[in-house]
Amino acid sequence: MASEGHKPQHEMPPPRNLRRIGLIAAAVAILIAAFGILQRRSHEAEVTQWTKQQAVPVVALVTPKTGAAMQHLTLPGTVQAWYEAPIYARVSGYLKNWNFDYGAHVKKGDVLGEIETPDLDAQLAAAQAKLNSGRAVVKVREAERQFAESTYQRWRDSPKGVVSVQEQESKQADYNSAVARLNSASAEVAADQGEVDRLQALENFKKIVAPFDGIVTARETDIGALINAGSGTGGGNGPELFRVADIHKMRIYVQVPQQLSAGIQTGLAAELHLPQYPDKTFKAIVATTSSSINTSARTLLVELHADNPDGQLQPGAYAQAEFELPTNPNVVRVPTSVLIFREHGMEVATVGPDNKIVLKPITLGRNLGAEVEVVKGLSVSDHVVNSPPDSLAAGDTVRVAGQQSGMVGRAGGKDVASRDAKSR
Repeated sequence: MASEGHKPQHEMPPPRNLRRIGLIAAAVAILIAAFGILQRRSHEAEVTQWTKQQAVPVVALVTPKTGAAMQHLTLPGTVQAWYEAPIYARVSGYLKNWNFDYGAHVKKGDVLGEIETPDLDAQLAAAQAKLNSGRAVVKVREAERQFAESTYQRWRDSPKGVVSVQEQESKQADYNSAVARLNSASAEVAADQGEVDRLQALENFKKIVAPFDGIVTARETDIGALINAGSGTGGGNGPELFRVADIHKMRIYVQVPQQLSAGIQTGLAAELHLPQYPDKTFKAIVATTSSSINTSARTLLVELHADNPDGQLQPGAYAQAEFELPTNPNVVRVPTSVLIFREHGMEVATVGPDNKIVLKPITLGRNLGAEVEVVKGLSVSDHVVNSPPDSLAAGDTVRVAGQQSGMVGRAGGKDVASRDAKSR
């Protein structure tokens, strides 16, 4: 039959070929799976290493700077006159007149004012009258003594038997009594003379005089004012009448902190700056110090002297004294942002050669604003961590900003370090 002798157009492959194809497909699938697993494990290792690196803190470093060759020190000071004296009345009364006002230049002994003292004048007149009376009594007593003496001598020198011994002794007693009365009267006169001298001395205080050459810086009274005697120190309750200051040379007092006092020596030059003279500088010299630290402020009192030929320096003025002190070569400067305040005191964090943190205790000097001086504990060769995190501790490993991380790998054709940088 024609239909029985006809072959089909598509014949099925033999079973052996199908098995081979299946094996090849399985092998390819296994290879693809193995490559994927290996690639994933590589990525996991890279991610683990990257995570560890990210756990290491990144720090920025600063290098300490050396201090300046000279240390500029500016401190507030007070200008005082070379001599300055408040002048009080030594007698009570009424101000008769004053001769010099504020700012007047006076010489030693010039009469600043005069006081009327009616009470004192009356006391002096009474004392003088009493003295005069006493002197008259002394003259009488002297005459009595002379008469008693001559009488006694006549009776004493009479021949024996002419006068009795009793009469001689009586005349001698009269003479001794006259001498005693004379001595008593003389003593009273001496006392009266002392009182007159005292009142006369007070009379001299009616004139208020300048104690030295200078200028009148205060006049606290006026004509007709009631004046009470006083000294301002317990000798009376009278007010200050005048004040005179010698300003040919001035004294400037400055309180220097104890930490900086070692550089202040006698003869050290300084410059003075006063607010009312912004473009003018005054020269001054350290004359002496108190040689003692004030226990309240922990400062050393320093006295400077400055010539004042033009009178531009005024008593009581505020001034800024600027010193130039030699600096310690071991002093360095660092930003205030590096300081660490902890229970152990002031510290800074430094990075060693092995990128390990070393905490160093330091001693601070002056505060310069954005910077501070470190007088002990640091050198210019140290690498100091700027703005250290609070969690930073000694021995921690850190990575310095800008250094290579050392973790460079490929994943899917992309650099892991670059991916790290992009993620930051």
